[in-house]
Amino acid sequence: MEKFIDRKNEIEFFNKEYEKQESSLIILYGRRRIGKTSLIKEFGKNKDMIYFLATEESEKQNIESFQKLVSENMKNTLLESMVVQSWEILFQAIVQSSNKKVIIIDEFQYLGKINPAFPSTFQKIWDEILKDKNIMVILCGSLINMIESQTLNYNSPLYGRRTGQIKLKQIPFENYKEFFNYKISEKELIEKYAVTGGVPKYIESFKGKNNIYEEIKINVMNKQSYLYEEPLFLLRNEVSEVGSYFSIIKSIASGNRKLGNIASNLSVSPTNLSKYLQTLINLDIIEREVPITENNPEKSKKGQYKIKDNFIAFWFQFIYPNKVFLEIDKDNVVLNKIKENFIDNHVSFIYEEVCKEKIWNLNANGELGTIYEKIGKWWNNKEEIDIVGIDTKTKNIIFGECKFYTNKLMDSKTFYKLKEKAKSVEWEKQSRIEKYILFSANGYTEELKQLAKTRNDLILGDFS
Repeated sequence: MEKFIDRKNEIEFFNKEYEKQESSLIILYGRRRIGKTSLIKEFGKNKDMIYFLATEESEKQNIESFQKLVSENMKNTLLESMVVQSWEILFQAIVQSSNKKVIIIDEFQYLGKINPAFPSTFQKIWDEILKDKNIMVILCGSLINMIESQTLNYNSPLYGRRTGQIKLKQIPFENYKEFFNYKISEKELIEKYAVTGGVPKYIESFKGKNNIYEEIKINVMNKQSYLYEEPLFLLRNEVSEVGSYFSIIKSIASGNRKLGNIASNLSVSPTNLSKYLQTLINLDIIEREVPITENNPEKSKKGQYKIKDNFIAFWFQFIYPNKVFLEIDKDNVVLNKIKENFIDNHVSFIYEEVCKEKIWNLNANGELGTIYEKIGKWWNNKEEIDIVGIDTKTKNIIFGECKFYTNKLMDSKTFYKLKEKAKSVEWEKQSRIEKYILFSANGYTEELKQLAKTRNDLILGDFS
């Protein structure tokens, strides 16, 4: 039996809602393959649960499927033999039970797709049948559909009825190792994470003991693998104008990170991109970054877009541009290209995000000497610093450098170079208290270790 990884906060939230002696209506949403179904099934263990997976079949067929589940759950042969033409009858039957029931409707958006009036129908069911009963309902669905029309939009009939909602995110790197039941080095974990990110379905595919390049060849480059065209399927599952979104991601992947550059590359007005960019941000596919010292990030003209999803970034950099070779079975050509550029052009950037997560954890645990309010990247026209954290109250600032070396140790030169670059950061220059933190996936020279022991402003990150 597979071990259930992470999701402690979500399970805890569900359990608190379940323990209430009143009704609960929870909206669970997130992108494709993020683990929504696994989460609700884990929560539903040892509970009186009716789990219904909606389909794109007719509403009549969905009602019949739900009827069968309810009849079996309640051991009601009379209900099973009835001709049921409405959802209301089935929910009325459910609330007759003296047991607290958990009703889960997975892929909820399909019911609204086959019958646009269904959200209104379910609103009536909630208000008139379920609201005052000791029952728990979880509506689970795709990210954009649930946000824009089905449940969370202000104009949705169900808006305001929910008692809670969870947007399910990717598994953080700190829990990544739990997926592997064999000894695996930190560097190997980071390399796998650079491709799979924290998407459980992807991670399951990369649990083999092969090196990263063999795993990529087997699981991504193979035309029969679901990952071969996964970004297209992901977009089709969430948005209607797939071509427009695909073009934007492709443009960002090719190096156009500023809004003006993306617009120019696509020959469109910047104002026409706002909706698409925001949707991709909601999907956790891209994110907008500004230098961490900016006072008004939303209005900053220094904003840049980057691909946030590890697999999407990998696919657009290595798979999509080389599909012509893959389609004619010249896999070795593509694999060699990946081997030449994978570490320097992809893993090294993902490693920065892993280090940033580590700093946030150290920060939350009070291990950095102060609590930094903001942690992120910093850059100007000449310099770039991987990680900068600032605390406006105490004027503390921390500068970080991350190196995914494969065959050498980090030495003290890196520290002195970082210290020099820090002079370019103008934030509170006269009164700030500076600290430095270094991360090296391959370790540190003895010289640097000794230097760190003599300085109280230098921390060496540790992933062991």
